[in-house]
Amino acid sequence: MNNKNKILKTLKRIWFVCAISFIFWLFYSAQSHGVSKSFLESNHKITVKDNGDYFLFDPQQTTDKVFVFYPGAMVDPKAYVPLCRKISENGIKVYLIKMPWRLATNGYELPKQLGLLLDKNKTYILAGHSQGGKMAAQFVKENPNLIDKLILIGTTHPRDISLADSKIPILKIYGSNDGIADERTIFKNKSKLPATAKFVEIKGANHAQFGYYGFQLGDNSAEISREQQQAETLKIIMKFIN
Repeated sequence: MNNKNKILKTLKRIWFVCAISFIFWLFYSAQSHGVSKSFLESNHKITVKDNGDYFLFDPQQTTDKVFVFYPGAMVDPKAYVPLCRKISENGIKVYLIKMPWRLATNGYELPKQLGLLLDKNKTYILAGHSQGGKMAAQFVKENPNLIDKLILIGTTHPRDISLADSKIPILKIYGSNDGIADERTIFKNKSKLPATAKFVEIKGANHAQFGYYGFQLGDNSAEISREQQQAETLKIIMKFIN
């Protein structure tokens, strides 16, 4: 084997190791981090159920509101458990959907397929983060009479579809330091939402801290803590729902 072939073989090995390492890093960074087990435990106020399709947070008090949440693409759904649990603590039934293969595009019809939206006496709020927001918008586009309110978190969508004629209240939450769903692109797509849509910025917030998972490639560093970003997100959501 000449020197050229040896160099090529070495470069191929280095490339392979780097590619595998990068894939493992992406998988690890999308795993949930810092989520206390207590968030998935039932108590006298909240009943928690975990099955193959969703996490359910069901408050003991009677509620007329149902909140359905779509995780971001590839992100462990447990990363959104703290936010969903705290929403439920405000007297709202919450379904955190587990997308097949963690791909929002594969599971966005689950709420309808599982019969989670059948009670006409309930108010249904659909929310999603990042790609989950994209598919939440898609669901509303395809099922305009099933959802009463839509919340889009850290996403530039809708981009390829338009909800400009939608009659339901829509909220978009974004972070000033979000490197994935940047402010310029968000407002570039503003015409795809009705004029009544609310846009709320969280100063210092980035993309990944809307959940409890690792740093996301392309994101910026946050200037506020994850706890503060989560608390502000919760406050904005509850104000919009109520």
